[in-house]
Amino acid sequence: MLLVFGAVLPSGNLCAQEKDLAVQDVNEDNLGNVTDQFQEYFFEALKQKGIENYEKALRALQRCEELQPESAVIYFEKARNYNALEDYDKAITNLKKAHELAPAREDVLHELYKTYTRAKRYPEAILSLKKLIEIDKDYRQELANLYLMNQQYDEALQTIEEVDKERGTSSYRNKLRQQIYARTGNIGAQISNLEKAINEQPKNEKNYLNLIYIYSDRGNEQEAYRTALKLQENVPGSSLVHLALYKFYLEMKQPEEAIKSMKTVFKSEEIDAKSKYKVLNDFLRFVDHNPNYEDELMSVSKTLREKENLPKLYEQLGVYYMKRGANEDALNFLEEGLADNPNDFELLRNTLFLQLELKKYKDARDLSEDMLEVFPTQPVLYLFKGVALNKLQEFNEAIEILTFGLDYLIGNPGMEIDFYTQLELAHQKLGNVKESQAYKTKAEQLIKELQ
Repeated sequence: MLLVFGAVLPSGNLCAQEKDLAVQDVNEDNLGNVTDQFQEYFFEALKQKGIENYEKALRALQRCEELQPESAVIYFEKARNYNALEDYDKAITNLKKAHELAPAREDVLHELYKTYTRAKRYPEAILSLKKLIEIDKDYRQELANLYLMNQQYDEALQTIEEVDKERGTSSYRNKLRQQIYARTGNIGAQISNLEKAINEQPKNEKNYLNLIYIYSDRGNEQEAYRTALKLQENVPGSSLVHLALYKFYLEMKQPEEAIKSMKTVFKSEEIDAKSKYKVLNDFLRFVDHNPNYEDELMSVSKTLREKENLPKLYEQLGVYYMKRGANEDALNFLEEGLADNPNDFELLRNTLFLQLELKKYKDARDLSEDMLEVFPTQPVLYLFKGVALNKLQEFNEAIEILTFGLDYLIGNPGMEIDFYTQLELAHQKLGNVKESQAYKTKAEQLIKELQ
């Protein structure tokens, strides 16, 4: 869509009614009606901008400027094209001209403030935004953010407080306030602010979690734990509190309570999959040192499979079971993860490796064949397929795919030895003694060079 001084136009062909709307906007900005020639260049500019030919659009607008040099809309449009080209200095020059010709236009001031911000000219952006605030006080929140970007932290906090007094608190302004405290290192003020927010809004879980994070980050685990218990008391049904509690229980050597909290996290509809993935990592590390809780891990794994669709969860579980030698369980998780994320190459490698380990040669052959369409230059996929074909006694096909895969192999002598070994085997099974011996010799020579 295109915006012409407040008129919204589609980026493709312009119908007669839409043209009239845009020309009316131009006419209101000028004395008298525009000419047919002006219209022709003007709509050519809009068309070229719509298909991202910004240079051509600017040339057409230049012709418009020659015909109507006092038209603010032309400078506004020129600025938008320069912004698209990231030529902010020229955009600003044209916006200043447009503002001079049309000082009451909010859209010009808004574009000017945004352009100054993109150019990181924050003091000038602030001045433009203050003019916008005279038109609409809603811009004060953006002013606080600009003050933060310009490292005017006191002014930013003052603006946030003024808006809060008029409109009440908001999560966006609270985040701005937390950023200011973090940048200035004023942890005491940050803690006081969060404690105040908790007293004012005892049901707002986010404030408790932020305070827990700050206490934990500073090593004050006792206060962090106290805050978590306070959250549990004030919001008894909270599942978010268990994102903190399970860690405290692990540190306090209360594994049963920790596992209860973990299970609450995994069952929660409120907690996102990414957070559950982090908790799962901690659970896996815990079970590594406490294998007697592996049944609990299996129970959690089942819950995750039923409730979440995050390939990384399956991959992490698959790798865990691989390390423990439970290859069947590992392969089940890896295959589920790969079904949802076929472009994860490491997940693919592990899956193919386990399929070969578990003698699922047809699965390995078919999977590697499918994935070669996605990763046609990955030599290891040719090797996996070659191994599977040899195991299936499809020796001619193995020779073909392995020979083809060697063309993509660069600087990996270990894998090259594997290729030669599989080619030696395939030729031997076909009775090609000369070829088999040749590949055996190549493999032995490389082994000697690596010793």
